[in-house]
Amino acid sequence: MILITEVTEDTAVSTEINEETGKKTHFIEGIFMQGDLKNRNGRIYPAEILEKEMGRYQKDFIETKRALGELGHPDGPTINGDRVSHLITEMKREGSNFTGKAKILSTPMGEIVKTFMDEDVKIGVSTRGLGSVKPTAQGIMEVQKDFHLATVDIVTDPSGPNCFVNGIMENAEYYYDIASGNWVAQEPVEQVIEEIQDVVERQIRRVVHKIDESVASELFQRFVNGLKK
Repeated sequence: MILITEVTEDTAVSTEINEETGKKTHFIEGIFMQGDLKNRNGRIYPAEILEKEMGRYQKDFIETKRALGELGHPDGPTINGDRVSHLITEMKREGSNFTGKAKILSTPMGEIVKTFMDEDVKIGVSTRGLGSVKPTAQGIMEVQKDFHLATVDIVTDPSGPNCFVNGIMENAEYYYDIASGNWVAQEPVEQVIEEIQDVVERQIRRVVHKIDESVASELFQRFVNGLKK
């Protein structure tokens, strides 16, 4: 499966103030995922696939308060604790859209996000997941049933169409390592092929070198035998 990321900027920011303590809590909310719609990256996510995956994510992560997200674009599906900025608290389907809400945490990255919000910096969200894609008859890349939502990250990409990400490490395959409990990136297929070719070429050179030594030894022996006659 490949790592897929999609950016959405239809996200609102809000704050809540505790009247007793005066402490301000920051939130973001809005559309986290969109189904049945060709996005800027030329991909389409069937809404039914997103709904099924949202249900799993809701049960396994949101309800257990483990739905952590990061600031920026990580290069893999695993959550990096030192980059966590928020906790997703809600997610629901509204038509073909999937809206959510997240609380900004008091982590180093979370404090950066809070500053962005206080200074009215435009921020968006980016879904991060694993899955395969296949082209439709219309040439649109459709995300398949194996889609696995990793999280929803906070990003600061500009709104220009050419500035949106097309996915990160899209030529890397991932597998789930039972021993470590993490998604692990396999080497890109092209890299594996190059490494195999390199090994084969080295072996061929070794064989040719050995043949050359054998032939040279035989010719020398013939020369020595000729001198004896």
